[in-house]
Amino acid sequence: MNVDFDRFKDARVLIAGDVMLDRYWWGSVTRISPEAPVPVVRLQGSTTAPGGAANVAANVIGLGAHPILFGAVGSDGESRELEGSLIERSISPASLVRLEGRQTIVKTRIVAHGQQVVRVDKEERLVLTEAEEAKIVDAFEKAIQDADLAILSDYGKGFLSNAVIEAMIEISAAHSTYVFVDPKGKDYSKYKNATLLTPNRKEAAEATGLHEEDADLINRAGELLLTTNNIQSVLITQGEHGMTLFSTGEEPFHIPATSVETYDVTGAGDTVIATLAVARAAGLELRESAIIANAAAGEVVQHVGTTAITLNALQNALNR
Repeated sequence: MNVDFDRFKDARVLIAGDVMLDRYWWGSVTRISPEAPVPVVRLQGSTTAPGGAANVAANVIGLGAHPILFGAVGSDGESRELEGSLIERSISPASLVRLEGRQTIVKTRIVAHGQQVVRVDKEERLVLTEAEEAKIVDAFEKAIQDADLAILSDYGKGFLSNAVIEAMIEISAAHSTYVFVDPKGKDYSKYKNATLLTPNRKEAAEATGLHEEDADLINRAGELLLTTNNIQSVLITQGEHGMTLFSTGEEPFHIPATSVETYDVTGAGDTVIATLAVARAAGLELRESAIIANAAAGEVVQHVGTTAITLNALQNALNR
């Protein structure tokens, strides 16, 4: 597949959503605790990585493009850790909104011998005040002026409230800017008029009220999602079965998964929407962008922990 990746460096992608800090404690297990039937992990090291919407930004910059990260953090030590992790990856934290009295979301994963033993989440769902929503929307309107495309990375943690999502989509439309959404929840009416949605199989079933074991689920869900809320395109990801792209007025376009050994699917959805957005912002057609996103997802699931795609890894994956 011949792609002019030099075009990626000019793509500017705004990522708005639930940012979080991914913390990893790495160790080994040699015995079971005498206190309870659980493994004793001997800690050997720790690392951090941008998580949630921040991981989408990490994927965008890994592809050589320009991310504009827009989300909320608390006024705590974890926010400074997250900002440090972003700066290490040359991602500016300047557009993050600091909300006083809130806590930064942290997901701590304990990993031993390449296997996740347990995950500990430190979070509270944001319930935004009208003043906070107004502050977020105003900041988004300023940020989008420098973007070619916007991503709404919804992890259901409250930053993207229904009112904020509606305003962001309206603002994007006013600037003639595509809006790609990684959705959450069962009610997709909040994403009305978005350009594209990227649910996985389970999410698509829940959003349409269809049974996940329905043999024709993908086709039925794809068509329903297109027509229900004036969505232009829907990309349903299906893990080992690849992904299927639905666009208004076109036949479904299925892309088989690449044959790889999967170690960890953490952040694979972030990689898909980031790669899709960068390629589209760089001027590639949507089907071609989806093929590239599929290859990128196949690359990152071969690594343990939150791993962002790089341009070099993507090129190697496509060559294979």
